[in-house]
Amino acid sequence: MVFNSYTFIVFFAVVLFVHNLPFKWTFKKVHLLLASYLFYAVWNPPFILLLLFSTFIDFQVGKNLSTEQNPTKRKWWLAASLVGNLGPLAYFKYGEFMLENFVSLSSLAGFDFHPAAPDIILPVGISFYTFQTLSYSLDMYNRKYAPEKSFLDFALFVTFFPQLVAGPIVRPDELIPQFKSPVKATLLQFNHGMFLLTLGLFMKVVLADSLLAGPADAVFSAGKDMNAIDAWMGVLAFSGQIFFDFGGYSTCAIGIALCLGFTIRDNFFYPYAAIGFSDFWRRWHITLSTWLRDYLYIPLGGNRKGIIRTYINVMLTMLIGGLWHGANWTFVVWGGLHGLYLAVEKYIQDKRKAHSHEPGPHPHLKPNFAHAMLTFFLVNITWVFFRAQDFTTAWSLLKSMFLFGNAKELVLNYLDILKVSVVITGMIIVHWQMRHKKVLTVAESKPWWSVGLVWTFLLVMLILSQESTSSFIYFQF
Repeated sequence: MVFNSYTFIVFFAVVLFVHNLPFKWTFKKVHLLLASYLFYAVWNPPFILLLLFSTFIDFQVGKNLSTEQNPTKRKWWLAASLVGNLGPLAYFKYGEFMLENFVSLSSLAGFDFHPAAPDIILPVGISFYTFQTLSYSLDMYNRKYAPEKSFLDFALFVTFFPQLVAGPIVRPDELIPQFKSPVKATLLQFNHGMFLLTLGLFMKVVLADSLLAGPADAVFSAGKDMNAIDAWMGVLAFSGQIFFDFGGYSTCAIGIALCLGFTIRDNFFYPYAAIGFSDFWRRWHITLSTWLRDYLYIPLGGNRKGIIRTYINVMLTMLIGGLWHGANWTFVVWGGLHGLYLAVEKYIQDKRKAHSHEPGPHPHLKPNFAHAMLTFFLVNITWVFFRAQDFTTAWSLLKSMFLFGNAKELVLNYLDILKVSVVITGMIIVHWQMRHKKVLTVAESKPWWSVGLVWTFLLVMLILSQESTSSFIYFQF
């Protein structure tokens, strides 16, 4: 079930109606849990068993980790959680990828190996809920807090439908406490939630699907060298598409949860206004970047074991982050480029700090719009590898972007070029103007009639846009 469907509108209306009836809180939580399973079952009912498996294993592991004092046994319990969570993820998401690479290595070694073609269906959202449940076991291993006693609350934490299949990735201490006492949205929360839901759907249906998806698909599927204008318009279209698609989903998820009275933290904060790549990852897919920081980068040693280890830890974290996004070497290169950007940025910052302690005048680089555009330019280079199906397509596109293509005829028509130019320019302006603000804070500071006009515009554009029930891009991850 996708948010941009009539089925979801009916589903959500029923959930809201029952949630606001004068029933006991336990009944309402059971209702939300069953609704969440139904929401997930629409894709493929048998995969609910994987959700139940992750829920049971981490709930039990958490209990045992809280009482077990023997260090060796505690490590074994943690290993059980790691295997129980990462094992299914490795099979369903990376099984075919690993087999393909094994066949390639066998061929290089002189072995003629032809296995049967695997028929593996990727469970939607497995990467998201796996990281979410795994964080509980890791926190319990580190004795961060007491174990959750209520299986119902823990199960609802794992399966809460607004953010189940594409995040934001919430932590146990952020969501489980909200299930402890009755929660019902105030009128203000409900209005804010519905506004965010409308905004998120506008980002997905109007901007991502109706205006940007077509030009992006045309360029990335062209399969040939092209004019630099085509190449750049296609890459810029995808940079906007993936933000409006994924940012739109997160905005919808936060809004839906708020309509029910629950709070989920932000996942995007105007990333294309980022000044540098540390800033970019503080603004893009925030819940994943902080997860990788807390459960991978810091345990690897972070920046505590010398400069060389710091660079290695940064690169390993981003390479794994790239592989998390998809079972393809192009995603690894995407993560590697971001790791390289972060390492170079850190090197420059360290050099500047060292020089600032020397006597004499030293110029200080002040953040400005030009630096944000340089960051945006370099981020767009990485999107080529993220979107391209293979390295041949990526290399052909990069050549075209930097004037090494020999095509004269345009792939895109003038209307497509105009749409991309207007949408991306508007996106950059809004990101820069809003880089320190939150949309609800801005809305609250404006007259009610101006917010009403904006809201009406969003609704009208949703109605006028071509019907879109396509899945969100991050469902495949």
